[in-house]
This record gives sequence, structure tokens and C-alpha cells, in this order.
Amino acid sequence: MNTLLWVVIAYVSGALPFSVWVGKLALHTDIRGYGDRNPGAFNVFRAGGKLWGVIAILLDGFKGAIPIWLAMSWGEVSGWPLAVVAIAPVLGHAYSPFLGFRGGKALAVTFGIWCGLTLWFGPTVLGIALAIGLAILVTPGWAVLLGMLVLLAALALYQPDPLLLAVWAVNTALLLWKHRDDLRHPPRVQDSPVLRRLNK
Repeated sequence: MNTLLWVVIAYVSGALPFSVWVGKLALHTDIRGYGDRNPGAFNVFRAGGKLWGVIAILLDGFKGAIPIWLAMSWGEVSGWPLAVVAIAPVLGHAYSPFLGFRGGKALAVTFGIWCGLTLWFGPTVLGIALAIGLAILVTPGWAVLLGMLVLLAALALYQPDPLLLAVWAVNTALLLWKHRDDLRHPPRVQDSPVLRRLNK
């Protein structure tokens, strides 16, 4: 019963559409009219600039991290039940009842759950790999896949916990599904002077 309660709390936390609310309350616009029409933090960047974009990313990240921290500290949830709690915010963000069970691509909340599970380790590895992927690859979905594969390698080498690997597998499956339109196209490398020099 304790686990079910924390799963529900984590799901509802993840489902809170902070980016949409920031757009409506602070920017007086619907961010779903920008970019890829996704109700996520990156469209807050497009609609309102860096400050509000960073605020939206932090809110989406914390809604993944906080329920995990609370479940572990207050709820004393551990082991495989914690894996279920960890996935719940990602599901909530991707399929939010506040948005008619539509949601974002769950990238910022993914950083949040890995912060909840591993503190700095997971978000740092994923962030560096994602940044490199976005700099090299044209399509963001392939950059996300690259980031998750690098995270898997880091977990396998330094924290080979079956619980973390299970969370990674479900998290990655959800991200791939939400980025499926991107992944229908073959990966392409950015045309940049640096990469042109490296290829010579």
C-alpha cells in the first residue's frame, strides 16, 4: 500500500504541466503553439527566452526528483518498489491527465529522476552526452538516444545496480516512443567547420 501511494504521488507530480502553466501565467501564451508544439520546457525557451526556459526546466526536473527523494526518506521505499516510483513521474509527464493524457517528451523530468536516484552522477553523464549529441547530430531524438546509451555504459561500469538498469530500460523505451517521429529519419551529422576539419 505504501508503494502504491508513492507511485500515485510521483505520477501526479510528473503530470503537473509546469511548462504550460509558465507559458500561460508568465508569458501569456500557449507554448504548444511554438516549435514542435510539445508542452515541454524547450518550447518555453522558444516562447519566452532563457530565463523562463531555465525556470521551466528546473520545475520539470524537480517534479521528477522530489517524489523520489521523499519516497526514499519519508516513505522508506527501496529496492524494486523504488524503480516503479522512479518511472511514475516520466509516465505522468508523458501522459498527463491535466492535458488530456497528452504530454511532453519527458527529457527534463528524466534528468530529475536520475538526480533523485543518483544525485549528480546520472544527470551529469546524461547532460554531457546529450550536449555532445545535440552539437553533432541534426535530429534531437538521435541525440537523446546517444545520451541514454552513454548513461547505460556509465551505469554498467560504475553503478551496475539491476534496479538502476531496469529504470534505464523503461525510461529509454518511453523516450524512444515520445521521440519516434525523429527516429524515423536516419541520423545525420551537423554541418559545422569543426566537424569538417575533423573529417579531413
